[in-house]
Amino acid sequence: MKRNDLILIGIVLVSSLALLFFPKKSGDTAIVTHQGKEVLTIDLRQKEEKDYEVTGTNGTVKIHIRDGKIKVNEENSPLHLCSKQGYIEKAGESIVCLPNEVVIEIIGKQELDTVVR
Repeated sequence: MKRNDLILIGIVLVSSLALLFFPKKSGDTAIVTHQGKEVLTIDLRQKEEKDYEVTGTNGTVKIHIRDGKIKVNEENSPLHLCSKQGYIEKAGESIVCLPNEVVIEIIGKQELDTVVR
């Protein structure tokens, strides 16, 4: 191995460890869209479990909220991939249900990452 290979491996290792110790923050709000139009906004800080229904292209999409997490419980699609994705909870995560054209995206507080002049 050459010196540059070791430097590259070191950078990848340090980056991986940083992601483990500094995970993304939990999101505050889930935005549900159908065909690109916002149809539902859900506050994930609520303490109670709650179910919602959204009309998708192939029928009703049932959404479940619990402990600041959100998932698709039931939907009408050929392989039911949306409901198999499970819970999401961190800002930036999303569930995309293409057959129903429904997207659930978690947003949180935007943090300043870099300033470029």
